[in-house]
Amino acid sequence: MNNLLDIKTPAESQAAARKSDYCLEYQGLINLNKVYWNLPIEALYEESVFRNEGKIALGGTFVVNTGKHTARAANDKFVVREPNSEGHVWWGQYNRPYSTDKFSELFNRVQGYLQGKDVFVQDCYAGADPDYRLNVRILTEHAWHSMFARNMFIMPATNDDYRRHIPDFTVITVPGFKAFPQIDSTHTNTAIVINFEQKLCIIGNTGYAGEIKKSIFTIMNYLLPLEGVMTMHCSANIGSQDDTALFFGLSGTGKTTLSADPHRKLIGDDEHGWSDSGVFNFEGGCYAKVIGLSQTAEPQIYSCTHRFGTILENVIYDPVTRLIDLDDDERTENTRASYPLEFIDNAVVSKRGGHPNNIIFLTCDASGVMPPISRLSTPQALYHFISGYTSKIAGTEIGLAEEPEITFSTCFGGPFMVHHPAYYSDILRRKIERYNVN
Repeated sequence: MNNLLDIKTPAESQAAARKSDYCLEYQGLINLNKVYWNLPIEALYEESVFRNEGKIALGGTFVVNTGKHTARAANDKFVVREPNSEGHVWWGQYNRPYSTDKFSELFNRVQGYLQGKDVFVQDCYAGADPDYRLNVRILTEHAWHSMFARNMFIMPATNDDYRRHIPDFTVITVPGFKAFPQIDSTHTNTAIVINFEQKLCIIGNTGYAGEIKKSIFTIMNYLLPLEGVMTMHCSANIGSQDDTALFFGLSGTGKTTLSADPHRKLIGDDEHGWSDSGVFNFEGGCYAKVIGLSQTAEPQIYSCTHRFGTILENVIYDPVTRLIDLDDDERTENTRASYPLEFIDNAVVSKRGGHPNNIIFLTCDASGVMPPISRLSTPQALYHFISGYTSKIAGTEIGLAEEPEITFSTCFGGPFMVHHPAYYSDILRRKIERYNVN
């Protein structure tokens, strides 16, 4: 937002109360208007409403329209090809190479775009295991994206932690910034570009908040396997006998629904690591699909869609009554709710569990070629993990038709995997054999 009239905003007086000593000038971002550092949810509500970024629905949820992009722009994602990381990257459909020179030009234009604008910063962590935690900085143009980051990642405990926070990786989200294909060598005006050498990710021309969380997931998928940690697109929960279960699957196949079983304790719904100490969540929140959500079948997730602090993306609501309609897919089938993990009653506070007793692969079998349930040997499991037979669900990616599209998404998360699939498969094999997993 360009505050040309210099109007005082609701949280302006508290903007620097949680400022990090490692300020944005160190990252080449200067001549900004006002930087709002690590505002709490309540202040971000006020800022978002002040800036007309969304509306408050009955119960206190914040409803936003993400604009043109209501899903991930998978074809607009790039990875900078540079000497330190290029030998580790699985180049191809999901990791399209981007030159260092072009990235420098792109970042320079983003720096120029942000001059004179208000920005919001959240300094937080990815990874509940302190031994494998990544300090992340999420810099956003919109206040509600800062609210999303606060929901989805793990927050520092004290003001001193905020002050001493030095980011290991920074994500800059600028929905108003358009790339120029002729200049920036992008496919469209949208660009999601990750630079592992500069520890920087740029997300431009999309308001879909899922790009933020999936960019961090992609970064973790590159860094942690190099330390022997298995990174997984899965949900996780714990039973009454302290038995941990993992549920792999693409978006829309039931990871979130199954992990929110009221009879089991929730570790997380989407992204996890598996170290020699056990399983740990990368995130501090959930990002659930809510189209057609049933109060009877999914009571815990349903209740989250009516709570203060939850963000509802592209959910239709009545501006008079402020009632939301979870069955209305007028805007997209990929309607989403972002909420803190603690909104689920039986969430595990530590976001960690032991080594899994059971691993379940969830497959949307659009062709009906598989039995409803199969028990797999380790070789079969690794084959299924690498092939990743499933179907893309309408709405989760731009360009999908209404019908499910048969696909083979390697590692049940091909778009987010940076290393070659065999690299992840080998780590998984060693984990399964070492801990005798079903």
